[in-house]
Amino acid sequence: MQVYTHPACLAHATGPGHAERPERLRAVLNALEAAHPDLDWQQAPRASRGQLLRAHDERLLAAVLESDPQDLLQLDPDTVLSPHSAEAALHAAGAGVAAVDAVLAGRTRRAFCAVRPPGHHATADAAMGFCLFNNIAVAARHAVDRHGLERVAIVDFDVHHGNGTQAIFEHEPRVLYASSHQWPLYPESGARSETGCGNVFNAPLPKGSGGEAFRAAWREELLPAVDAFKPQLLLVSAGFDGHRRDPLAGLLLESADFAWLTRELAALADRHADGRLVSMLEGGYDLEALAECSVAHVDILRL
Repeated sequence: MQVYTHPACLAHATGPGHAERPERLRAVLNALEAAHPDLDWQQAPRASRGQLLRAHDERLLAAVLESDPQDLLQLDPDTVLSPHSAEAALHAAGAGVAAVDAVLAGRTRRAFCAVRPPGHHATADAAMGFCLFNNIAVAARHAVDRHGLERVAIVDFDVHHGNGTQAIFEHEPRVLYASSHQWPLYPESGARSETGCGNVFNAPLPKGSGGEAFRAAWREELLPAVDAFKPQLLLVSAGFDGHRRDPLAGLLLESADFAWLTRELAALADRHADGRLVSMLEGGYDLEALAECSVAHVDILRL
């Protein structure tokens, strides 16, 4: 498998005390390098303006790429632009595009994009929730619009609902979105009643849910929906903030739960998509748990 990252993603500064900090990515990279010295590391390219515009409109591109902040600029109470943020966002989105190209060209079966800022809260026209561009949405649009795929599935196990991803694709039948998440919790979306054009599947979990409830939601609701869709490519929003030690939420998951789901997703990709799976890092704010879960995730993807 290939792992995509870029030094620019470490330069995105968010200010003292911010949960989405450069140390998150350093912890992931250090853990992966220690656990798997033989990984095929790839430098993530910049996403092009045209690639971004498949998922976003000009207003968001202008806000992120043309603001030119000299210090910290708050886009909303949670989301920050700093002098190097635009470059980080371009490479974070570009990682997904490059990984999609690689798996569809047969250069690798699976890829993990170890990048920041995360993406799944960004809507077509607004940055929010630590996210500047919606990295997974840009990758999915590239797969359907550039490569002509007819069935792309996005699965999202971040503890926060991927409102931006859902909103971008809720009227796009070529893309299925399936999410488990704590509810109620920021961003207060992701009810079961939100079904898009029949392509959106949400499994909200109450605070305090552990591995048994998490696995049941995927085994009984979400994985069957993805399986029935028969995706030609599987994209994963891999947020590890459902771990019991994470400070921003209240699920009680362990690294073994993420490994279990990764194994199920890899088997589903093998069944329908010739193994083609691209995973992109989303949340996870306890550094030790984030590193541990990222290694558990990649342990399975590289098999």
